[in-house]
Amino acid sequence: MNERNRKGTSLIDLVVSMAIIALLFGGVYLIYFSIVTAIANIGIRNAAAIAIQSETETIRNLTYDNIGTIGGIPAGVLKPTQSVTVGRYNFSVQTIVRNIDDPFDGVLGGTPNDTAPADYKLVSITASCPLCGTNFIPVTVTTTVAPKNLESATQDGSIFVSALDANGVGVPGATVNVINPNVIPSINLTDTTNASGVLELVGVPTSTQGYFISVTKPGYSSDRTYPLGGAGNPNPVTPNVTVAAQTVTSLTLSIDHTSSFAVSTTDNRCNAIPNESFTLKGAKIIGTGPDVLKFSTTTTTGASGTVALQNIEWDTYTFSLNDGARDVVGTIPVSPIIVNPSSSQPFRFVLQNAAEPALLVTVLDAATGAEIPNAHVTLTKGATVLTAVTGHAGITDTDWSGGNISGQSGGIDTNGTPGSLALLTNPSSTYDTGVTSWITSKTIDLGGSSSTLYAISWNPGSEPSSTGAGSLEFQIAANNDNATWNYIGPDGTAGTFFTTSGAALPVSLAGNRYLRYQVFMSTQDPSISPTLTDVSFDFSADCVPQAQTLFSSLAQGTYSVDVSAGGYAAGSASVSITPGFQSQKILLTHL
Repeated sequence: MNERNRKGTSLIDLVVSMAIIALLFGGVYLIYFSIVTAIANIGIRNAAAIAIQSETETIRNLTYDNIGTIGGIPAGVLKPTQSVTVGRYNFSVQTIVRNIDDPFDGVLGGTPNDTAPADYKLVSITASCPLCGTNFIPVTVTTTVAPKNLESATQDGSIFVSALDANGVGVPGATVNVINPNVIPSINLTDTTNASGVLELVGVPTSTQGYFISVTKPGYSSDRTYPLGGAGNPNPVTPNVTVAAQTVTSLTLSIDHTSSFAVSTTDNRCNAIPNESFTLKGAKIIGTGPDVLKFSTTTTTGASGTVALQNIEWDTYTFSLNDGARDVVGTIPVSPIIVNPSSSQPFRFVLQNAAEPALLVTVLDAATGAEIPNAHVTLTKGATVLTAVTGHAGITDTDWSGGNISGQSGGIDTNGTPGSLALLTNPSSTYDTGVTSWITSKTIDLGGSSSTLYAISWNPGSEPSSTGAGSLEFQIAANNDNATWNYIGPDGTAGTFFTTSGAALPVSLAGNRYLRYQVFMSTQDPSISPTLTDVSFDFSADCVPQAQTLFSSLAQGTYSVDVSAGGYAAGSASVSITPGFQSQKILLTHL
């Protein structure tokens, strides 16, 4: 037989065939599972209907006046919630009874005025099965019950509760709790708002400031009334509700989706500062004389320098630090801040060791409240003139001893006078001339890649002329991998060097997190070495507050604060500096 004419099944054919069979059997299984689930749900729903029917029969055998819930409006003998077992299913049966003011004969307070607004009762019975799984949908039956005789004028009133969100839109399905222990029978009612965010309670017994009402919803903030003379809030803005005969009392409570804060405490290079206590306060008040805040809390950032605050209501919030051993270099963003519903808001305290008296200056747009970076701030008291720029921070290196460098050529004494660099002497106790030596600094971590390097400065700013031109020079390198170091000078190339203190740094260094510098030293005078006591960088990065600057170790007295920024009219203020930490906001107006 010719081998080329033999036919067989390849591995690919086998895999495809098995995949088709798996799909077929998978589809059959899904259909079977759906049928079984549907049959099971039919059984549960039939059992739920029996549970509801049992409650319905109870209602049919009650007098009209007794049709109501215990502690509800209208009051009656029915339990608001009860457990009912049908076969192997355990149901939670909830009964809600409401008086209905039918507009057919007018409404209370309307034209015509219905002096007997409780025209009939609406009864809603819901059977839910918490242990039946997510496929079971609760069963609800609604019916109405009317009195046999004609209605008569009532001495009861009504409460209309509106639950509104931050935009003034009604919140449907919000839980309303109404409590009044001072009427007979006492009321403890739980109900929900309708599709418009309103709950209308008709036929409510009269009471003077006796009805406590609260509104809640999962994932939302809450709102409530408060008793007059209550502990901690004797003069509430929203007191408990009064109901007068044949009147409607309207109450509006506001709730919306909650938000969260992620609070951190760091230095200006994002290094965590742990266990810092702070206070967070909202602006909403629930009482007056004196004002009582709806929200105020004190907590700490913990060992990691962070803390998450959940279930925060929309509001305007102010942060304050409680550690007298720290000064606030600034905050990101500037406090106070507006928190909207359904938001996650980061907030950062940027701190340093206290050096007081200290003054934190914040510069904002007068019209919008926006932060203004790169504003020049001058602080003046007599002959004392101090300057700073918002959104700028400084880093200073002054100790290279003990191997606190990443590399060197030899020839520079890093362990001599503390906080100083100089050339090493030769065996003749003189300095080699015409030889350039160098060291490379340790890596400086700016804390993030949103960086700008503005300038490099050093001390002393000039060297003895006998050491020759270029006896002290620098190059800079920056990157985001902490590994690739390409050193450059003021023109952005490797062929130039920084020789003037205060020189601007190339824009090509921006956007990098990690920084190193190289120091080059040489002399033309065998008896004199160039020296270096410190190197500083002016920079901005992720953890540098953009609209603020801090003046530390000030003398007490009255200072003039003068601020200028591109595109704005200059601003100024007079500040009295006293012991401790203080702050001043300057608002600038667009030209």
